[in-house]
Amino acid sequence: MPLTPLDIHNKEFGRRLRGYDEDEVNEFLDQVIKDYESIIRENKELQNQMLNLQEKLNHFSNIEETLSKTIIVAQEAADEVRNNAKKEAQLIIKESEKNADRIINESLAKSRKVSLEVEELKKQASIYRARFRTLVEAQLELLSQDGWDTLENQQPASQISFNEQLQRG
Repeated sequence: MPLTPLDIHNKEFGRRLRGYDEDEVNEFLDQVIKDYESIIRENKELQNQMLNLQEKLNHFSNIEETLSKTIIVAQEAADEVRNNAKKEAQLIIKESEKNADRIINESLAKSRKVSLEVEELKKQASIYRARFRTLVEAQLELLSQDGWDTLENQQPASQISFNEQLQRG
């Protein structure tokens, strides 16, 4: 067990003949007590400071550990977000490509359909023109036949009966 200032103060030395001067020894012991008390106080202050610094060190170590963990978690989250964004971008690209293919295929199908309809309309127009030409030619042929001349010269039956009625009349 270490000495205390009180132990030094209460220490009694045996007396002998031709021993040390008692006043000098007491003065020296008083000086030792003061110095020892001062060292003990300083030691306690240093221990308190050390405890305080140790607490701060522990606190900062905890903060450092927490920050490290937070950085790791943030980095993992950023990596996950980046990976998810890449996957989503790839899905969007694939879907866009599918939509583009679908739109192109639909456009091609519509284009083919329109082309077929145009061809069909051209055929129908050609057939109509041929039929109309045939009809017009037939009508022209009818007009150019000799039968029209005889029809022009004949009087209708209703005119004859009217003329006959006038003569009888």
